[in-house]
Amino acid sequence: MYEHFFTCPYCWEQISMLIDTSVRRQSYIEDCEVCCNPIQISAEFESGNLMEFDADSIEQ
Repeated sequence: MYEHFFTCPYCWEQISMLIDTSVRRQSYIEDCEVCCNPIQISAEFESGNLMEFDADSIEQ
């Protein structure tokens, strides 16, 4: 598991999440632990190293 810190696109709070490095490319929706808004998470790993990470708001 890899702990990654990023800024919520809604409330601008610094939050962290654990990401499974065994899945090379992943995309899913997770709620912000502070404001509870849904965030589209996209991550890509190569040899266990985080190569790309995006945390985008979902227009409701």
